[in-house]
Amino acid sequence: MANVGFVGLGVMGSRMVKRLLDAGHKVTGYNRTKSKAQRLVNAGMEWGESPRTVAQAADVTFTMVTNTAALEAVTGGADGILAGLAPGKLYIDMSTVSPAASRELAAKVSARGARMVDAPVSGSVSTLEEGKLSIMVGGEREAFERARPILEAIGPKVTHVGANGLAVSMKIATNLSLAVQMLAFSEGVLLAEKSGIPRATAVEVLLNSVIASPMVKYRGPFVLQMPDEAWFDVNMMQKDLLLALEMGRELDVPLLTTAVTNEMLTAARGMGLSRKDFAVLFEVLARMSGLKKQS
Repeated sequence: MANVGFVGLGVMGSRMVKRLLDAGHKVTGYNRTKSKAQRLVNAGMEWGESPRTVAQAADVTFTMVTNTAALEAVTGGADGILAGLAPGKLYIDMSTVSPAASRELAAKVSARGARMVDAPVSGSVSTLEEGKLSIMVGGEREAFERARPILEAIGPKVTHVGANGLAVSMKIATNLSLAVQMLAFSEGVLLAEKSGIPRATAVEVLLNSVIASPMVKYRGPFVLQMPDEAWFDVNMMQKDLLLALEMGRELDVPLLTTAVTNEMLTAARGMGLSRKDFAVLFEVLARMSGLKKQS
C-alpha cells in the first residue's frame, strides 16, 4: 500500500480520496477549506496543514484543482508542493490545465529530483463512484508504471498517452465533446417538446436511441431535474472549452461546434447560472426558445 498525499478535496478529489482509503492506502490530505475535509478525516485521512506538508509526508502526491491558476497556487511558494518534493518522490496532477503549464511544472518537479505525470480523468461523479472512471496519463514510462497501481484504485482504465502534457491535451480534446453533446441533446429535446411531445417522453426516447452516449445517458435526465450539487459547473466547463479553442488556434484546427457551445456557456453565465452543472445549457436554450422553466 502506498503513502499518498492529496491536495484538492472538491467534488471529484474527495471521492478519489475515499476510494484510495477504501483500497487501503495511507492518505494525507489538504484542502483550502478544512471543514470540507472533515468527512474524510473521519474516514481515516490524515490532515496536512499545507500542500508542502502533504508532499513532505507522502511518497506520491496528487493534486486535483480547478484551473491553471489554482495549480500554480498549490505548487509554488514556500508552502507549495514543489517545496515539499524530494528525490525519488512522484507527483501526479489530475487537474485539467494548460498543457504548456503542465509541461513547465513537470520540468520544475524534475529539477527537484522527483517525477511528475499528468493524469486527468474522463468521467463524472457517477462513473467515479461506480469504479468506471477512465484515466489518461502523460509522462515518462517509468513514472507511469509507478503511478499505475495507485491510479487503478481510482479508476480501472489507465492509459499512457505519451510525454508530459499530452494527457491534459487528450482530456481537453475529450471534454469539448461533452458540452457539444449536451447542447445537441438539448436541441433535440426542445424540438420534440415544442412540437407537442412531453419533455419526459422525449428524454426517454432519446436515452434509448442511437445518440445515447455514456455522457448523454448520465446527464440527459438533468433536463428533467438538475442535481443539487453541480457535478461539473458552467465555469469549469467553459474553462476547458477555452483551453480547447486556444489549442485549436495553435494547431490550426477549426473547432466550430466548440465555439458555438462556448458562447452558450457565456449566455448561461449572463443568466446567473455559472454555478449550475453545465447541463444547464438546456435551460439556456429553453429560455431562448420561449419556454418557461418547469415546476
